[in-house]
Amino acid sequence: MQIPYELALGWRYTRAGRATRRNGFISFISGVSMLGIALGVAALIIVLSVMNGFQKEVRDRMLSVVSHIEIFAPGGAALPDLQRTLAEARANPNVVGAAPFVAAQALLARGEDMKGVLVRGIDPAREPEVTDLAAESVQGLNALVPGEFRVILGSELARQLGVRAGDTVTLIAPSGQVTPAGVLPRLKQMTVAGTFSSGHYEYDSALVLMAHQDAERIFRLEGPTGLRLKLKDLHEAPQVAQQLAHSLSGHLLIRDWTQQNKTWFAAVQLEKRMMFIILTLIVAVAAFNLVSTLVMTVTDKRADIAILRTLGASPQSIMGVFVVQGAMVGVIGTLAGLLLGLGIAFNIDVIVPAIERALHTTFLPQDIYLISRMPSDPQRSDIVPIAVISLILAFVATLYPSWRASRVNPAEALRYE
Repeated sequence: MQIPYELALGWRYTRAGRATRRNGFISFISGVSMLGIALGVAALIIVLSVMNGFQKEVRDRMLSVVSHIEIFAPGGAALPDLQRTLAEARANPNVVGAAPFVAAQALLARGEDMKGVLVRGIDPAREPEVTDLAAESVQGLNALVPGEFRVILGSELARQLGVRAGDTVTLIAPSGQVTPAGVLPRLKQMTVAGTFSSGHYEYDSALVLMAHQDAERIFRLEGPTGLRLKLKDLHEAPQVAQQLAHSLSGHLLIRDWTQQNKTWFAAVQLEKRMMFIILTLIVAVAAFNLVSTLVMTVTDKRADIAILRTLGASPQSIMGVFVVQGAMVGVIGTLAGLLLGLGIAFNIDVIVPAIERALHTTFLPQDIYLISRMPSDPQRSDIVPIAVISLILAFVATLYPSWRASRVNPAEALRYE
């Protein structure tokens, strides 16, 4: 099979042709462009993979405490018909677990220390169906026996109050009792049955778990205030929430996990887009170095172009030669960047510890970032656009020099040869 001469010449020019000083310089510029594209593509893949890893790590830690979907009655009231709502929710094929809960706010006191807390009354038998943290702490949840008024505190909340398992704390409900002396808050002595650590500061510092029957008695409720659901695919939570909004009876509120931390997720997506734009500029600078490379190549090869024209080559063929040359640089640079970026992204858990040991430092102190390893999650939705954009930029950079080559006048080019 005969290779088109445009491709053969383009590949020859990419390799710099004859070994002259000028061709050596052109080859050097071409190599720098190729290296710049490779480093830019690799940087994009590595940075976006690490950002995806951090997002996944925070999301997983959050979802170890937060359920995929919550169904609750307006105003914090008890669900009007818990069993019917439970049956209707389980009828959705995407729902794999459901558990009732009571949500309320209160104050937790220990001596002179007092903290505002989120109280969650749970069913210890069903809670492992909806959260990973509960599934990992089944033995601890078994201590929440209805009527014994025991609580499990977040590890940071327990540290702030200076309590541990076996100590007593005072729970102060916001709605009080009306007495001749006025409205007095309701206080209840609770025994600390244990602590939990989700790795998410917001919940570790404010969440209190207890049996939902105890929470109903303290807050004077007739039953659980809502249902927590777990889905087959957490990414389908918004769609399933919409389906449940049409299928559930009664006036109920539905909230999925993306709405509970909407601001944080929006900020991460904005930061990810900005990093993509900034790092793409690196690829763009390297790609447009091809313009200077090809302009110098066209100037150096004017005699060759003139001879090809006199032999019958069309302007389109001449243009194709230099498009191939620039495209080769873009393709090789992009492939090298993909290999380098994916190699580092998939092995960052090995590379970063090695660098930390060599430099005797720690990039992610656990007491600050809550995680001690560099997470990475390469995703096809990021990698494919990076490769496509890099190739497009390299191709666009070849158009003007290639067009100039196709406009070379053979008589003019050969006059001084």
